Amino acid sequence: MTYRKLLNNCIEHKHALLFAGGIATAIVGKKVIESKTVKDAATKGMATIMSVKKDAEECFQDMKENAEDIVVDAHEEDKKEIYVESKK
Repeated sequence: MTYRKLLNNCIEHKHALLFAGGIATAIVGKKVIESKTVKDAATKGMATIMSVKKDAEECFQDMKENAEDIVVDAHEEDKKEIYVESKK
């Protein structure tokens, strides 16, 4: 078969080729997903994400506590100013 005939033959049966390509992709994909390397990488990635999430939550909690302290201090200063002005 010449290249042109082979190309015409492929074009005529493109749906069958797409189907076969899909099956091949599924088989290769399954092998890749089941590989130990991919599982290890996914596990390490998940552990990193969980660690970052925990650090972010701790940082957020610290910021929230600091903000609450600032609000309490501000209210105390406002009360002192009001009390001092009312004595005058």
